[in-house]
Amino acid sequence: MATDTFSVKDARAWMTAFGKAVSENQEYLTELDSAIGDADHGTNMNRGMRAVEKKLATAEPTTLGSVFKTVGMALVSTVGGASGPLYGTFFLRIGAALGDKSECDKADLSSALRAGIKGVIDRGKAQLGDKTMLDALSPALDSFDGAEGPSIAAASAGAAEAAAAGRDATAPLKALKGRASYLGDRSIGNIDPGSASAALLMGALAKACT
Repeated sequence: MATDTFSVKDARAWMTAFGKAVSENQEYLTELDSAIGDADHGTNMNRGMRAVEKKLATAEPTTLGSVFKTVGMALVSTVGGASGPLYGTFFLRIGAALGDKSECDKADLSSALRAGIKGVIDRGKAQLGDKTMLDALSPALDSFDGAEGPSIAAASAGAAEAAAAGRDATAPLKALKGRASYLGDRSIGNIDPGSASAALLMGALAKACT
C-alpha cells in the first residue's frame, strides 16, 4: 500500500488479517472468556470472521463505506453475545464515516476509527477502565492520532502496540460491564477477552498497512 493512503484493497486486507488472527487465536480468546465469561468469545468471533470472508468474496464492494457496512452486518448477524452488536456497530460507524470514498488519508481514517469507537461506547455504555474492548481501542486511537506525519503504516504500528498494552492493563481491573461484572472482585487478575480480540484487530490493521 501507499503508506499515506488507505484503499478498498487495504480495507479488505485488514479484514483478511483480522480473520486469520482470530482463527489462530480462537482457543486463546475462548480460554480468556472461560475465566470471566461464557467461554465462547473465540468461537463466536471466528464464526463471525468466516461470515465476513464469505460476504466480502461475494459482494466485492468498491467503496470503503460498503466494505465496512458488509463487515458490520455480517458480524451483527452471526456473532453471538455482546461482541456481535459491539463489533458490528464499530464497523458500521466506520463505514458511514468513510462513505463513498475509494481511498482515504490518515486524518480520514482516524476520524472513522473515532466514529467506530463512539459507536462502541454508545452501544455498550462502557467507559475507559471498565475492563472491556474499549480499554484496547481507546489507547490505540490516541496513539494513532498522536503519530507524527501522514504515514498510516507508522500510525497503525503504534496503535497496535498501544492496543496490546491496553489489553494487558485490563488484568488488574475489576469488570464493570458485561457478564464478567457479575463476578465482582473475582474478575480481577484476568485479561478481558474483548480487549484481546480488539488488540488482534489493531495488530491486523498494522499488518495490512505495512
